[in-house]
Amino acid sequence: MDNTATYRTTIKNVILKYANLRPSHGNIHLDPVFDETNDRYVLMQRGWDRGHRIRGNLIYMALHDGKVCIEYDGIEHGITDDLIKAGIPDDQIILSYISDLEVV
Repeated sequence: MDNTATYRTTIKNVILKYANLRPSHGNIHLDPVFDETNDRYVLMQRGWDRGHRIRGNLIYMALHDGKVCIEYDGIEHGITDDLIKAGIPDDQIILSYISDLEVV
C-alpha cells in the first residue's frame, strides 16, 4: 500500500505545528517550505538574535522509497516521536543524519 499522500500530510502538519511557535528570544521567523514535486519538507529559521544573524534549517525531511527520511532535526527533543504519534510507523522513519557506522 502506498502511504505517500498520508505521509506528506502528516509531515506538513508536524512542520506547521513547529512553524506556529515563536522563539523565546530574538526576532526570528520560522518559514515552512514544502516541495511536493520532489517530496522535500523544510522548516527554515531566519532573523536576528543578540546581534547575530540566524538562518538555516530547523527541520529537513524527504520522502524516499516510501519512507520518511529525516535529513536534519534541529528540534530540541527531536521530531521522530511527533511523527510516530501522528501515525507514521517507526519502521517507516529513517534517521539519515546518523551514519550506518554509528548504529550498533
